[in-house]
Amino acid sequence: MIKIVFATNNAHKLSEVRAVLGDDYELVTLKEVGITEDIPETGATLDENALIKARYVFDRTGLDCFADDTGLEVEALGGAPGVHSARYATDGHDFKANNRKLLAELEGVDNRRARFRTVVSLIRGGVEQQVEGIVEGVIATEESGAEGFGYDPLFIPDGYDKTFAEMTAQDKNAISHRGRAIAALKKRLTKKLLSQPLTPKRVNKKM
Repeated sequence: MIKIVFATNNAHKLSEVRAVLGDDYELVTLKEVGITEDIPETGATLDENALIKARYVFDRTGLDCFADDTGLEVEALGGAPGVHSARYATDGHDFKANNRKLLAELEGVDNRRARFRTVVSLIRGGVEQQVEGIVEGVIATEESGAEGFGYDPLFIPDGYDKTFAEMTAQDKNAISHRGRAIAALKKRLTKKLLSQPLTPKRVNKKM
């Protein structure tokens, strides 16, 4: 069992990521390493935010870790809400309010093309790496489904006639942006086992 810190306390994210990584990896949460404060997300892009969070964890623990940031990028809105997806309607993570605002912004708009993008920043052995996962689709005209979280009730991936929230967790993980990003992360992790503890040191910043 290989332990690695995942920079989240979000139960939905943990479940999705564990399902993709499998039983060979034990995900350690922020709470378990003593980080209870909110990590600042001051980046202008998903890439920057993922890196900020990973560095925050590494600087305080010296442990191999990874962090993700996800955004919904809507074509007709110039890529919005993008990096502001979690706080689109309010300063909190109010999924219902975000979905209502998105539907209002797209009222009467024919072009409903959108994509979900997840960026994962990994710090392993003090070296930084990034991977990403993207899924293309469209925004529905109303919410459907009770599974998942966030914008899942509104996002219909290409090739399907139902939203992420209408899919089983297994089906969603097989095609989702986060599932694809974590699958790419898993390939990076299998190149070198993380069985040796990492001695705290400065990050060698290589993207």
